[in-house]
Amino acid sequence: MRGSAADRELWRQAEVEAERVVSVLRIGVSLGLLLIFFLTVWDNVETVESYLRRQWLFALATMFSYLLLGLFTLWRARRGMFRGWMIWTGVTLDCAFLLVNAWVGLENTSLPGGVTFLLPPIWLVPGVLAFAVLRFNPYLQAYTVLLIVTGLSLMVFWQPEQVPVQAAERALFLLSLPPNIIRISMIALAGIVLVVAAYRMRGLLHRSITEAQARTNLTRYLPAQLAGRLAGGGLEELRQGQRQQMAVLFIDIRRFTSWSEGRDPQEVSAYITEFRRRVQRAAACSNGLIDKYIGDAAMILFEGEEGAQRALDCAGALDEELQRWTALRLEAGEGPVEAGIGLHWGEVFSGVVGNAERLEYSVFGDTVNIAARLEQLTRQADARIIASAALFDAAGAKPARDGWIALPPVHLRGRSSGLDIFGWGQGGFAPDQRPGGDTAV
Repeated sequence: MRGSAADRELWRQAEVEAERVVSVLRIGVSLGLLLIFFLTVWDNVETVESYLRRQWLFALATMFSYLLLGLFTLWRARRGMFRGWMIWTGVTLDCAFLLVNAWVGLENTSLPGGVTFLLPPIWLVPGVLAFAVLRFNPYLQAYTVLLIVTGLSLMVFWQPEQVPVQAAERALFLLSLPPNIIRISMIALAGIVLVVAAYRMRGLLHRSITEAQARTNLTRYLPAQLAGRLAGGGLEELRQGQRQQMAVLFIDIRRFTSWSEGRDPQEVSAYITEFRRRVQRAAACSNGLIDKYIGDAAMILFEGEEGAQRALDCAGALDEELQRWTALRLEAGEGPVEAGIGLHWGEVFSGVVGNAERLEYSVFGDTVNIAARLEQLTRQADARIIASAALFDAAGAKPARDGWIALPPVHLRGRSSGLDIFGWGQGGFAPDQRPGGDTAV
């Protein structure tokens, strides 16, 4: 099965649990059949014909063997000695229990295969198929169907060397009260197995719905990338927090406050919605984690070894999104969209804070402050994007080769030396396109 190690472990635990249930049902089926056997036919063992006595003794031996199989598999599952191949062995033995008993019935009675479906063991077919359903494995189910259909087909076309004179009488006996009681009992046992299967499937469905609802609730407060980890039980780990290297990107619309003054609330809401839609699209393309929106600004995080390069890709995608949006607005006679983007790479502290009613994923540290400061510097440098040299070093990129221009080092509070930075998109918009009055954005 593909997936993470955690997924594989959960699947293995589910298989072990399914095998325990099947083992208990095997024990129940064998005990039930033994009880029905003793109640219906045991008193007549000494008086019946020898062929029936042999058949019943063989059936008794196989039922005891099936009981031992159930006890053995249950013991293995509970002791943690379960292995994947044991499922297939168990399914094979389930089918063998059914088919061998039916075959012995034909062999003892010397009846042709045409009466196969009069034999009581055939009525175990629904139970054996239900056992396979309990394991939620379509390949295992197909294997079970193949074994049963193949075995029954061979028996249907089987012809004895010599049909006995009492063939009609023996066939009629298969429709008498004792075999019919056994059939009814087998149907009842198969029904019990199916009830258990339905109960387990209902439980799994309920758990899936509950987990989906929990994940949906988490995504209301937390980035979608984190919801999977939290729904999988990683909340306590994220509460403890960790220090890690990360790229931080800030984007903020310039002069939004002055533009929004006096405007219709619906227009402002539509504008912010469009801005966030484009931010979401750019972040998704670069696998960025949107930590939060702050009015007309957004903070995006990039984890992992390629986080720095993905942050650069996201900055380029954001700039393209804003340029396309600006072109659409200018065509409509509206003002352009002007924003600043700042990026930095460094160590941060990340973790989930809050309680079950209100969770929040937060990132703290000097790296966050520097990224926010670089975004603010875009106004002074007349650049659309400013990124630190640390980000390029982490990405293994060459700023000059990609069209970035070195800017004067910036001196930040708490730092003894200047921070090397690079700008992109110098020149901004033409003076007549700068926001102002009703056309400012």
